[in-house]
Amino acid sequence: MDSADPNSPLKILLAYDGSEHSLAALDLLIELPLPAGSVVSLIGVINPRRPGDEERLGQGMEQASRRLQERGATASASLRRGDPAEQILAAAEAENPGLIVVGAQGLRATLGILLGGVAQQVAEYAGQPTLVVRAPWRPVQRLLLVIDGSPHSQRALEFLAHFPLPQGCQVVAVHVLPPMAPPEWVARAWPLGPEIIPPLPSYLPSESSEWQKAEEAEAQALLDGAVAALNATGLAAKSALLHGDAASEVIAYARAQQAGLIVCGSRGLSPVRRWLLGSVSRKLIHYADCSVLIVRSPGG
Repeated sequence: MDSADPNSPLKILLAYDGSEHSLAALDLLIELPLPAGSVVSLIGVINPRRPGDEERLGQGMEQASRRLQERGATASASLRRGDPAEQILAAAEAENPGLIVVGAQGLRATLGILLGGVAQQVAEYAGQPTLVVRAPWRPVQRLLLVIDGSPHSQRALEFLAHFPLPQGCQVVAVHVLPPMAPPEWVARAWPLGPEIIPPLPSYLPSESSEWQKAEEAEAQALLDGAVAALNATGLAAKSALLHGDAASEVIAYARAQQAGLIVCGSRGLSPVRRWLLGSVSRKLIHYADCSVLIVRSPGG
């Protein structure tokens, strides 16, 4: 998708295995007003130890292709053999789609998205924006855009501004301020111990209050800029300033607002960084009740 032209065709890679979540992914794509000329490539992966799945999966992919074609998209299907995450990532590298769509949980999963599961691996290692769809599918009438002031969230905003959303969809730009912690708490929690870190300044209540007000004003200005940018593209947008742990607050707010989608920027992980498990985007994919779109920064 050309970020400068919202009407340019989308090239989409849809991972399909016939599970409830991949069917939800298909339903979500069919709901979106895809630009004319958009192309959807379906990929199914057969476990070499289960060759009997090939006929069932092939038939399901043919039906999915027909549904997409009925909505005006060009659709094709291909079957591969091997590890699902590896094959999806290989197809993404070869085809370079503008968007990867994958169900949050496959037929063989029993505990949702497990650490290192297919959806998690694709979202972390793919170089393209990745939409992880969770069943049950529901129309995307409201979505949350996580804003933190980083280049990654700016990239997510730019991508969303030209993404084909259903008519009437409302966007809520969300920023989360961490709770203020007294210096002695920080020292106590510091992994090397308080004797290693330099002396921390102590704040009088009035100073602490002024600092908090300044931080909130800066965060609100950030949100106001995001809302203005979204409104300028014709999207209905508003903002919400939250306090607490970023992932926990976003997930709770999404649940309270009955959001159908959370959009978040991410720098991604290379194989040498795979020990970095605490990112907000990973927690959102892992624990959110709704679908999550992770937008990768260029080169990230």
